[in-house]
Amino acid sequence: MELPGFAVAVWMFSCLYASVGGYPNGKVREACTSMVPCHGSSPQLSPEHTITVNGTEFKPGDSIEVHLSGPDFEGFFIQARDAEHLDRPAVGSFVLADRRRSQLLTCGRTKNSAVSHTSKAKKKDIKVYWIAPGDAPKHVQFLATVVKKYRIFWVKIPGPIVSQTDVLSPTPPLHATSEAMSTSYPASYISKPFSASGCGSMKFCIRSPSNCDPGSASCFFLSFQQEETSVFIEMSGPSEGYLAFALSHDQWMGGDDAYLCVNEDHRVHVSTAHLKERSYPLLDLENALEDVSWRLADGVLQCSFRRSICLPAYKGRFNLDTSYYIFLADGEASEGGLIYKHRRQPLVTDGLYNITGLPQDIGASRSPRLIKAHGALMFVAWITTVSIGVIVARFFKPVWSHSFLFGKELWFQVHRMLMLTTVMLTSISFVLPFVYRGGWSQQAGFHPYLGCAVMALAIFQPLMAGFRPSRHASRRQLFNWFHWSTGTTARILAVVTMFLGMDLPALDLPDPWDTYTMIGFVAWHVGTDVLLEIHSYYLVRKVEVIEDDRVQILQSLTSAEAEGRLFKQIVLTIYICGNIVFLVAFLIAINQV
Repeated sequence: MELPGFAVAVWMFSCLYASVGGYPNGKVREACTSMVPCHGSSPQLSPEHTITVNGTEFKPGDSIEVHLSGPDFEGFFIQARDAEHLDRPAVGSFVLADRRRSQLLTCGRTKNSAVSHTSKAKKKDIKVYWIAPGDAPKHVQFLATVVKKYRIFWVKIPGPIVSQTDVLSPTPPLHATSEAMSTSYPASYISKPFSASGCGSMKFCIRSPSNCDPGSASCFFLSFQQEETSVFIEMSGPSEGYLAFALSHDQWMGGDDAYLCVNEDHRVHVSTAHLKERSYPLLDLENALEDVSWRLADGVLQCSFRRSICLPAYKGRFNLDTSYYIFLADGEASEGGLIYKHRRQPLVTDGLYNITGLPQDIGASRSPRLIKAHGALMFVAWITTVSIGVIVARFFKPVWSHSFLFGKELWFQVHRMLMLTTVMLTSISFVLPFVYRGGWSQQAGFHPYLGCAVMALAIFQPLMAGFRPSRHASRRQLFNWFHWSTGTTARILAVVTMFLGMDLPALDLPDPWDTYTMIGFVAWHVGTDVLLEIHSYYLVRKVEVIEDDRVQILQSLTSAEAEGRLFKQIVLTIYICGNIVFLVAFLIAINQV
């Protein structure tokens, strides 16, 4: 039997405001009418628990013992209702037999008209007493909702019908088993992995990595195949918790049409939900899916189902003949089927797609293009241009002091060009996350704060250089220290910021590869710097001191440095090649996420 309109309204209201964790304390007044717990899944079909009474007749004021028993259960909700009108409010009141395990609730205007659990501690039976009211209907039936685990429950398990004295017992109504059965459906088992055959020609497919085999243990696969007025959907991927996909009007979570396949005690439950911003999915009471099947094997979760292209009767279900961004997420689930937030960024298509339009075979990325560009530009700036610019300024003044470019010393022009390129790349990269997020991100930890500090220092450096004193001015030494300390601070903060950014969900480079590679780059740069410092010290030690009449003739430092021209140029060439290798490695990793 379908839920009455009023019951549906009450149920939707209670689902919106009830905790996603259910009612472990038994305060289930929100479910007085429907008797359906807000656990977001469909009730089971065949009850495992029974209700018994110690009598079949009553007079107003009589007490009837009601006993609920069966396999271990965590929660329960018991009412008595008019057997001929089960949609009406509860009748009569209850008295407790065990206050530690049960409590009285008031549903509607009748005090103590329902009984529920006090905690989620497991129990095998519950005994209460029902007191017949003076205005009792002729026939009363006891109903119970029993929760075995969070996602495993039975709604309105029918109990015995008791009648007033001298009134014939009625024939039990056919709908007495469960008002919510209309939302349940049988699920079959999938015998083998899905196939990518027909992707791009007969069905719309999303695969990550691109062109992967759905049967492999590392392939995330989602396909849509139109069949007249419905679409058959297949979803699989490496997960022992849950897989979910959502249709969205943008690349942000919120206001989306979601579909979840959740592993519940080695069985897969398929449900629909509505995503409201970054909160827990609002799972639907009524399920619009048909032909549900599933499979769990070798760490791969598979599920398939069918839904109509248009579902006007189901609020929150999008029409499938419109273009959407498509999300594909995976995560962990508890033993009872409660899902946890995905630990990594969902796979998201790079554009809007109509799954009932022209069949395509596309990939998806966990990192948006703007964030990829942000990371790539920062790596180019702080792994190549700034590092090479610092080496040139520190060690190549004497080597290129007699070479000029556009009227200035060659080393200075190369240094200035590389540093201005760093500022330009950093400025462009700095803006991209704000464009993507539409403002400040509250989810990125210290990364954006350090990024702002790096950006400020990167701009301050060339501004300060514009006021550089002349070579022989008294303030030149002070300027040199400020220039060096500001640049060094910016480089250190940039490396720390990149370390933090590599593991953010929006980029999330592969662990632990990203950490080891960044450590390798830092060691490569420091090692090159130390090597050139040792080489400079060695040249100074080679200064020839000739004593003649107490006059020391010192070979100039410039001449000594010139002797190492070839060595320094070889080291610089090797250093640049190494930096390019690190940069290419990071760019490849960014492209693959």
